[in-house]
Amino acid sequence: MSTVLTLPSPAVRREARAWRLPRNRSVWIGAAILAVVVAIAVLAPYLGTTSPSEIDPTARNRRPGAERVIRNDDGTKTTVTYRMGTDSLGRDIYSRVIYGSRVSLIVGVTVALISVAIGLVIGLVSGYIRWLDGIVMRVMDGLMSIPAILLAIALVSLSRGAGLRTVILAIVIPEIPRVVRLVRSVVLSVREEPYVEAARALGVPTPALLARHVLPSTVAPLVVQGTFICAAAIVVEAILSFLGIGIPPETPTWGNIMAEGRALFRIFPHNIFFPSIFLAATVLAVNMLGDGLRDMLDPRLRHRI
Repeated sequence: MSTVLTLPSPAVRREARAWRLPRNRSVWIGAAILAVVVAIAVLAPYLGTTSPSEIDPTARNRRPGAERVIRNDDGTKTTVTYRMGTDSLGRDIYSRVIYGSRVSLIVGVTVALISVAIGLVIGLVSGYIRWLDGIVMRVMDGLMSIPAILLAIALVSLSRGAGLRTVILAIVIPEIPRVVRLVRSVVLSVREEPYVEAARALGVPTPALLARHVLPSTVAPLVVQGTFICAAAIVVEAILSFLGIGIPPETPTWGNIMAEGRALFRIFPHNIFFPSIFLAATVLAVNMLGDGLRDMLDPRLRHRI
């Protein structure tokens, strides 16, 4: 009695590949850490013990775990525990770190969305319209020749006043050329495909052709690139704030907290240690999520999952 071997249909194979997602530890670990950071940012008003900008000169430079007894007006006493200590102005490091996660996530997500949106449009037009390709790419090459952090510092320095919008704009501009080059490379390979040539021969308008036949091929690489841009934006924002040219000091950010604590780092290292741990964990989580998505979406790397 002979045994006949049959190959699974393409639909079955696609379904089997979809079940590989739970086996990708990088995606799940990164997503879990990022979910915790997002939850902390959303629940900051409930998790914070005090206002992040509240100054208490009598509680300056307290070490982690220190307690302070406060007498209330009604004669009762309240014990305040500084879980991560206080800075040189008596502000609670724990509350400032919790609220600082909001700024970092807002900057990272906003920069990623704006960069991908603008770079997608420019990349589609540059890759599909041949005569415009040379002009656009020379401009992009000029922007990429300047290091991203130096260009961001220059843009912030040229602005009248540093703020959240200024910092986001300064980080977005250096990231756009990277998205443009990625989208352009995909469009250059897709526009020669038979189905694109057939749509062009049928007289499909260029905007509709790009939206229906070219745009879907850019989704997977853009998702991965967006995660890396988000991580890079969080780091650049922290660097700008640490240098004193980013978010104003009255707004708690991880970079501001580390900048204010560097003068007394040897005596009170907790001022830098705790925000740096949150910064490193967030950037690591976003990068792990991006690496896992790249392995999933790239056919050449699926065998690693």
